[in-house]
Amino acid sequence: MAARPGPAAPHWADIGERTSVRGVLVLCWIHRWFGRWPYRVCAWPAVACHWLANGLARRASLQYLQRLQAHSGALGRAPNWLDSLRHFALFGDTMLDKLLALGRRYPPQRLQLHDNEALQRIGRAQGGVFLTAHVGCLELCQVLAEKVPGLHLTVLVHTKHAQRFNSLLARLDPLASVELVQVTEVGPAMAMTLGQRVAVGGFVAIVGDRVPVHSERVVHAGFLGHRAPFPVGGYVLAAALACPVYTLSCLHQGDGYRVRFDLFDERIVLPRGAREGALQDCAQRYAAWLEQQVTQSPLDWFNFFPFWDQAADAE
Repeated sequence: MAARPGPAAPHWADIGERTSVRGVLVLCWIHRWFGRWPYRVCAWPAVACHWLANGLARRASLQYLQRLQAHSGALGRAPNWLDSLRHFALFGDTMLDKLLALGRRYPPQRLQLHDNEALQRIGRAQGGVFLTAHVGCLELCQVLAEKVPGLHLTVLVHTKHAQRFNSLLARLDPLASVELVQVTEVGPAMAMTLGQRVAVGGFVAIVGDRVPVHSERVVHAGFLGHRAPFPVGGYVLAAALACPVYTLSCLHQGDGYRVRFDLFDERIVLPRGAREGALQDCAQRYAAWLEQQVTQSPLDWFNFFPFWDQAADAE
């Protein structure tokens, strides 16, 4: 007999922020003057303390790694607590890269672009929507904008719950060229603004692996062998803008990152009589793409909360 599901886990946006601005600034100073390895040596105790103190994130990390291994065998063996600690450590390393990217101090030679037809199309005049996820370092789009001439990017993020981290970013680089727009839900006014940007060749990036903050609009799709809730906002926005949709990944490779774009759909259509089915299809295709990303780079997915257990019917 299948076990009865427990109560729904807390929403990811309700999990308290634990960022110490002063501590991060000290670590950034260490990196600036001594380099990456001294930074890592100093960051490891902070990472270990965070891993020990945050039981919710620690359990979520191990659950994700276990399900990834069971579904794809990407880790090559059953994960243990040390793999979860390494997961946290890579996130800490990526946090530094986020700050370097937004501060325009990330070495552009460490960012490799996968050259394919999708990348060539993006360099032309027509705008579109990028579907991405909390994998790797999305903030490297700051560097990417310099590598792809004419790329104007608006990134939709939910940052209201991370005010201390936002203040840190403002202190590091208040004039960042890639615009980060804080949203909780894309309403008609925001959709019109984004539509104007796409119409003149701009791009809008939105993550598809966290459910809305103030909306129940989700569909369920199979992800790593279990049903998981996914938001529909990206597909609804893309359908309203009637523009091409691409996936965007930025995964660790060697001592840097590799960025890849792929065409997700020329145009998303949500028929009046089959809207839910169309949204379900989009979410399942997105989940399949996300599985490919985490299989390639298992420790690069940074959702440290009970991802599958946010809905009442979670398995």
